[in-house]
Amino acid sequence: MADSRKSARRLALEESLAADPTDAFLRYGLAMQCLRDGEVEEGRRMLESLIADHPDDQVPAYQQLGQSYMDEGDADRARIWFTLGIARAQSVGDLKAAGEMQGFLELFG
Repeated sequence: MADSRKSARRLALEESLAADPTDAFLRYGLAMQCLRDGEVEEGRRMLESLIADHPDDQVPAYQQLGQSYMDEGDADRARIWFTLGIARAQSVGDLKAAGEMQGFLELFG
């Protein structure tokens, strides 16, 4: 997507992130904005990078990755991310997130 076509929100996030590239909150926000803007592959890459850098602190990133694949009908990849996310959520004591992802897994039967 050319800069002229990027949303104002995305441009603001990119500018803030340029000032502090290690800010996990901004990285997550930018990844989510990419998903909303239809830049799904870029958003997924950003979420995967965030998980790689901060696996214990980014339980929502696992869920968002799973949902992005579920939205496209890719049940196999969605299952992978939800399963990884459930394990991570349980390991850090986030039972609410684990339960939400378990609910998504159950939609697949």
